[in-house]
Amino acid sequence: MKVDGVAYRSVWVDPGDSWSVHIFDQTKLPWALEIVRLTTRDQAAHAIKSMQVRGAPLIGAVAAYGLCLALRGDASSDAMERDAAILAATRPTAINLRWALDRMLIRLRNTRAADRVDTAYAEAAAIADEDVAQCEAMGRYGAELIEGIAAAKPGQRVNLLTHCNAGWLATVDWGTALAPIYKAHDAGIGLHVWVDETRPRNQGAALTAWELGSHGVPHTVIADNAGGHYMQHGMVDMAIVGTDRVTRAGDVANKIGTYLKALAAWDNGVPFWVACPSTTIDWTVSDGVKEIPIEERSAAEVTDLTGRMEDGTIATIRVAAVGSPAANPAFDVTPGRLVTGLITERGRCAATAEGLLGLFPERA
Repeated sequence: MKVDGVAYRSVWVDPGDSWSVHIFDQTKLPWALEIVRLTTRDQAAHAIKSMQVRGAPLIGAVAAYGLCLALRGDASSDAMERDAAILAATRPTAINLRWALDRMLIRLRNTRAADRVDTAYAEAAAIADEDVAQCEAMGRYGAELIEGIAAAKPGQRVNLLTHCNAGWLATVDWGTALAPIYKAHDAGIGLHVWVDETRPRNQGAALTAWELGSHGVPHTVIADNAGGHYMQHGMVDMAIVGTDRVTRAGDVANKIGTYLKALAAWDNGVPFWVACPSTTIDWTVSDGVKEIPIEERSAAEVTDLTGRMEDGTIATIRVAAVGSPAANPAFDVTPGRLVTGLITERGRCAATAEGLLGLFPERA
């Protein structure tokens, strides 16, 4: 994707030294576009844990590169296993993190220590490239849905609703839930996106709105609680979100508040689609509510807000009553029965075990 006419990925190896890794500091967006250079495992782990990078596919790619950085200092088997475990512990919910590190270890355990650094960088690059291809494919399959809605209401814009940020900032490029929107917009389909603010970290208001605005996609930021109202009044044609983990039965773990949007969509007959690369499917889990660990983040994310003041300075203020405690589950689980379907790189399917196995029969 492009920012001010310059093409970027969300993570890339420095073209000058060919080993350090660059990311955007997403905690600074939309106020500033700052690039961070990662040179150590600890910096990569901090980037993931502090949410300088976030989004399941991007977390996996950055973790893979984090292991590359660690191997530059010590490529022994013991150190490699330790470093992978440290990186895996940074975020508990998104399955891509564990998937990417497991893939790296499978490749590297069968590689001589002297060759591990080069092999690791090649494998991490392959993970990143495959993510781009998967997201582009999901964009094509999802855009077909938007095209169908547009054909059914000629001359009218298609109104979409999304939650959190599932664009190119959450992946290596293109995005998951936003990829179909970019594809449809670029194809000339008139559309508009309702962007949930996505409290408490405001990834929708800060990141999705910034992405869509940079690409020229018409959009409106709304309070998280407003989505049901717009659905009731026929102002949402389709909801589309990303995911951090999908069970083999089709349950979807995504940013907190997704479940409530799915309930509102179900009640109002609004299609609710989930963009889901195969790397986000956890084939070891069947009941998402009972089995997926839900990350509990700092209470300060709920009690405090960061924004730009009138004089241009960035400030953090407290919005909750002093002394009041706050709970902050970062994700919730939407049962597959509330999901219209999943959009994967292999096509669309029902959010069921049968639907997923129809696209991925090798997992039977």
